[in-house]
Amino acid sequence: MKIMIASDIHGSSYYCEKMIEAYKEENAEKLLLLGDLLYHGPRNDLPRDYEPKKVIKMLNKMSKDILCVRGNCEAEVDQMVLNFPVLADYCILYVGSRMMFATHGHQFNPENLPPLHKGDILLNGHTHVPKCVGYGEAGRIDYIYMNPGSVSIPKENSPESYIIVENNTFTWKDFKGNAYMEYNIKCCC
Repeated sequence: MKIMIASDIHGSSYYCEKMIEAYKEENAEKLLLLGDLLYHGPRNDLPRDYEPKKVIKMLNKMSKDILCVRGNCEAEVDQMVLNFPVLADYCILYVGSRMMFATHGHQFNPENLPPLHKGDILLNGHTHVPKCVGYGEAGRIDYIYMNPGSVSIPKENSPESYIIVENNTFTWKDFKGNAYMEYNIKCCC
């Protein structure tokens, strides 16, 4: 199964549209959103074309394709306007034989780990910074931490980005379709 992973739209209709276009071009089967869909949050500037009502309409049109976890900006009122579940704190998926624990990152993160087995993947949004880091001791990887970055408000000079997961490979891409990072989970642990 080909999955697109994105996070932190923060109410930007411009970048939500770019994300949906990329999803269609990638011909992915599911879109996993890691939270912070509609509200920009008090620490962020308004993203380009901040129009949460437009974002609601765009996402609702593709609700059957979306899996989503709750970000720190989601509230029960968001669930009232969105036609897919947005209030789960985490989602568990499997890529090959590896568990992928998908969450926003404000509760579970490398400093506060969920229950993981050796080689599992912790997938977060929240920081707006793309990452792929293996954590462990003495050259042994205990778990892999991944972050797709942000769709609309990237930080630390990173591009607006998303991840494509296909055939055990995670590929980070910008909205021009350029791959800038790749990780094959069969090559570790």
